[in-house]
Amino acid sequence: MKFNKKNFTKIGKRVIDLEIDGLRKLKNSIGKSFNSAIELISKCQSKVILCGVGKSGLIASKISATLSSVGTPSFVLSASDSSHGDLGSISKKDVLILLSYSGETEELKNIIRYANRNRIKLIGIMSKKNSLLYKNSNIKLLIPEVKESGYGIVPTSSTTAQLAIGDAIAISIMQQKKFGKLDFKKIHPSGNLAKKLRTVEDLMLIKKKIPFINENANLDKAIKLINSKKLGVIIVRNKKKETTGIFTDGDIKRTIQKNDNLKNLTIKFFMTKNPISIEKDLLADKAIEIMNRKKITSLCVHNKSNKKRTIGILHIHNLISADIV
Repeated sequence: MKFNKKNFTKIGKRVIDLEIDGLRKLKNSIGKSFNSAIELISKCQSKVILCGVGKSGLIASKISATLSSVGTPSFVLSASDSSHGDLGSISKKDVLILLSYSGETEELKNIIRYANRNRIKLIGIMSKKNSLLYKNSNIKLLIPEVKESGYGIVPTSSTTAQLAIGDAIAISIMQQKKFGKLDFKKIHPSGNLAKKLRTVEDLMLIKKKIPFINENANLDKAIKLINSKKLGVIIVRNKKKETTGIFTDGDIKRTIQKNDNLKNLTIKFFMTKNPISIEKDLLADKAIEIMNRKKITSLCVHNKSNKKRTIGILHIHNLISADIV
């Protein structure tokens, strides 16, 4: 087939313009019913089930995946399979979201009847008032009628609006539930996003790997410990096991230059007092920023507000090995 040299950029821009117009209308339509939908879904004690037909079914799958990814268990129900037994997967504690631009999609009728008979909360997303879905929904999210591309017959602006309202629902619920970065990391353990969301606790050295030494130990013992642990730093503690300082390779060099007999010298007089300590739930990226700003290669780690009790040590090598730096 010979390629038509017509300027398709005009067509592409026209499609996007129509979708932008649809999104503007959708934004202006958001009101009290949207708040009601967020409240209902946030209080759901079971699952959020989505269903649509055709292109709306594909949008339903995306919305469901987004909800699950931000802490709201969700799955997609096949409209055709629901009439052959899959309606049994819906419980009375679930929230059902049906998507249909016309609100009259034939395949959804059995699901609507089942939801009504069993008092299952139904949120309808449609564009036509007085449609079957509109009349039978507990909460009605009315999408403004929009102009489609492709001679006005191809679902484009309407599916974009469905996608946008789905994203708006998911992010609203995410904030209502206070679902944060650490929560997000727990259900996204792989990929680049997981790396960015790694915390200090994920990477720090713990227990016997932490080079602790008593503040009353002599410098000769301190140097042997530094050499054996190969971190370039040791954590100094008092008899209550509270961190009182750190002693580094740099401290060794400065001490040796000024003193001959290290066995007679006590580490607490040469250590760096009040070392920088960070909370274990801090993101690794933030720890790197602190290291760069302070020009150091190690950080003490504590739990919550207990800065005197070191539970781990984060070294630049840990960050490099994890491909964070």
